[in-house]
Amino acid sequence: MTGTDVKFFIEVFVTLFVIMDPPGTIPLFLSLTSGRTHRMRKRLAWQAVLVAFFVITVFALFGQSILDYLGITLPAMQAAGGLLLLLVALELLTGNADDPVETANVNVALVPLGTPLLAGPGAIVATIVFVRRVDDATAAVALALGIIAVHVTLWLFMRFSIVIIRVIKDSGVTLITRIAGLLLSAIAVQLVADAVTAFVKDAS
Repeated sequence: MTGTDVKFFIEVFVTLFVIMDPPGTIPLFLSLTSGRTHRMRKRLAWQAVLVAFFVITVFALFGQSILDYLGITLPAMQAAGGLLLLLVALELLTGNADDPVETANVNVALVPLGTPLLAGPGAIVATIVFVRRVDDATAAVALALGIIAVHVTLWLFMRFSIVIIRVIKDSGVTLITRIAGLLLSAIAVQLVADAVTAFVKDAS
């Protein structure tokens, strides 16, 4: 790869790293997997990353075509993702997500971990924008490597977040759950606000 392609790879990795926020997934992952065994947490970690990678890959290949076919705008996707995240945040804040009996048969690796927490509207939009900048095979390889590198990083953060649970115990997880719910609600509101702003700009 040329220097331009390496720069593109770094740009893709850094942008998606900031948006998907691997360090920020730790409290959310611990909260959503509360009451699960360590083995189950390990399994959910790689499943969530695989789901996120699948979603990002699909939108990288067919994202713009899917949106055009369905008549969906990027702000609409942002608003939908924000509302979904807000529902998850409310569950974390009220404690409804803490009961392992209620969630025993629910695979949180699919929703909300895999999407929209990891592969959310921001990451999807950024990926579509990067795809538009690909003009040759080496640039496509740089984009693919950037996406893969981010997801490997996500898996490492979630995989080793399991060590934290042995230190903070269940009471610590409860505290983190409330904080995660508050932060997640703020992210959700910001996504909806950005979508509304974009709608207003398009209408004017």
